[in-house]
Amino acid sequence: MKDPVSKYFNSLPRSQKDKLYRLEQLYKIWNDKINLVSRKDMDNFVLHHVIHSLSISLITGFSTGTKILDAGTGGGFPGVPLAIIFPELSFTLADSVGKKINALEDIRKKTALHNIEAVWTRVEDINAKYDFVVSRAVAPFPELVKWTGSKIRKESRNSLPNGIIALKGGDMNKELAGFSNYKIWQLKDYFEEEYFKEKKIVYMPIPS
Repeated sequence: MKDPVSKYFNSLPRSQKDKLYRLEQLYKIWNDKINLVSRKDMDNFVLHHVIHSLSISLITGFSTGTKILDAGTGGGFPGVPLAIIFPELSFTLADSVGKKINALEDIRKKTALHNIEAVWTRVEDINAKYDFVVSRAVAPFPELVKWTGSKIRKESRNSLPNGIIALKGGDMNKELAGFSNYKIWQLKDYFEEEYFKEKKIVYMPIPS
């Protein structure tokens, strides 16, 4: 069986694939020091973290110069893999845990990702404006909108209007009960592995 990157993203340039492959080694080193990602997930690191992050690229492209905030980035997902395949975009990876930001800065340097800025801060304290906010398992959707809605620029430069793109899992009915203008993509429609059975992408334009 092909590795997940070749299986689902085989058209990527060799240089980008090499950086994606190198992430596993770098994260193993750092995960021995701090808990960047769940240790039980390291055996499926590429599928559970890299491919899951890259799923966002299957629902939309981005114009050169697009600014993206990875809110509560944690171990750097989805921001790091996306920054690898979208070198023409600008990514801010924000997290309130300084040790994780230190690790991400090291990973950024060792993969020569010049389009990433890793910032130690609470998302609520960020004053800059972005085209999109991305996140993975950070907070319930209403809280995510509350924390990041004001960080999104009104003027759109992409075919997909500016907004929030969140990687989510499970039943979203309760989280989205107070919203109407959103779209959901089921990742089981793109990936055959059991891991993606309940995974989805939730997108909401801001202002909605």
